[in-house]
Amino acid sequence: MAGMGLDSYRFSISWSRLIPGEGGRGAVNPKGVQYYNNLINELISHEDEYGGWVSRKMVGDFRDYAEVCFREFGDRVGHWTTVNEANIFASGSYDQGMAPPHRCSPPFGITSCAQGNSSTEPYLVLHHILLAHGSIVQLYRHHYQGKQRGVIGMTLYAFGFVPYTNSTADVAAVKRAKEFFLGWAANPLVYGDYPEVMKRNVGSRLPSFTSEESKLVKGSFDFLGLIHYMQMPVRDNPSSLNLELRDFNADVGAQMMVDQESFSVGFPVTPGALGDILQDFKTLYGNPPLYIHENGQLERRNATLKDTGRVEYLRLYIGAVLDSIRNGCNVKGYFMWSLLDVFELLGGFQTGFGLYYVDLDDPNLTRYPKLSAHWYSRFLKGATVGSADDVSNGAFELAAGNFSHLITTRSPHRRSTSG
Repeated sequence: MAGMGLDSYRFSISWSRLIPGEGGRGAVNPKGVQYYNNLINELISHEDEYGGWVSRKMVGDFRDYAEVCFREFGDRVGHWTTVNEANIFASGSYDQGMAPPHRCSPPFGITSCAQGNSSTEPYLVLHHILLAHGSIVQLYRHHYQGKQRGVIGMTLYAFGFVPYTNSTADVAAVKRAKEFFLGWAANPLVYGDYPEVMKRNVGSRLPSFTSEESKLVKGSFDFLGLIHYMQMPVRDNPSSLNLELRDFNADVGAQMMVDQESFSVGFPVTPGALGDILQDFKTLYGNPPLYIHENGQLERRNATLKDTGRVEYLRLYIGAVLDSIRNGCNVKGYFMWSLLDVFELLGGFQTGFGLYYVDLDDPNLTRYPKLSAHWYSRFLKGATVGSADDVSNGAFELAAGNFSHLITTRSPHRRSTSG
């Protein structure tokens, strides 16, 4: 793993390996304990050899890792993305510290970080990601694409920014927010350099591309993936640009009016925001091939199998995508998040996006279709679909009527895993 350049490894701890007695009870197996101690100690010894994406060494290591994937799986994989939501990974993990590797520095970050520099690391990290991506695409095109006939791109997170008020200042703030959050990666990929407003606001903290690096990154995609869930109002905040010490968010000179409650009870339904994003890619970035890689509605876990809110969300957002295609946007595909209720990065087991409910208290992890699963299945099979009320109540009751005992207010089951 170290030779491949992996910077993280997820594993489970086997109950039967630690306590092999009947029913998982009795004496602890010392060899099982030693196995996991050896594994954990070895992982830690390689955990931060050179700082991961903060270091330029990651470019070559990540390229080598990608080549293993192309060589071993490329004969059957037709679509590759190098990095998922690269822009939010850089800002969220290296400025706010909200996700692994949890790097940030005071007074920034939404959590206490052991190390990091919020003023410089987000920009350094995305710069290295773009160089690694360009290097990987170059490798793929020169050695694998001709015989494997696949395509390759990168996935970006896209908020639907709208002005908090109709003031000229807030409208201008929206434009800056778009340049910082999307243009940060899209501009180099399409035009070979960062947006001018970023160069002005960030200054020397923003890395520069050499001429060769610009050529490497520019055009290094066959498609772009987009992740979109919600609209976010933006308010002008010029005072943040006067701060002596600034991070990514301060450099924008705008305030994102985040509704924290929406991350636990459900996103506001604003499908026009997705349509605007697709139109922006058409007019600002040459109408590249796009895939919606994630789009969906969260609900509190164990709320209901009759998830009419999710059905309405999907119906309206898919409709917005179809309208955009009719208006000439080059959208090639749509993926909803997610097939199953899973462990969410921000919500854990408290929230779910799934078409299928997973009973975590059942040793078999039995899965049950929600109303949205029936609606989405009908849509994919070409049936005429309307609102949630149009989905057959009889079909829903047949599939879910016997499982009402599952939908309670009980706390989600917690499993003992490590990774």
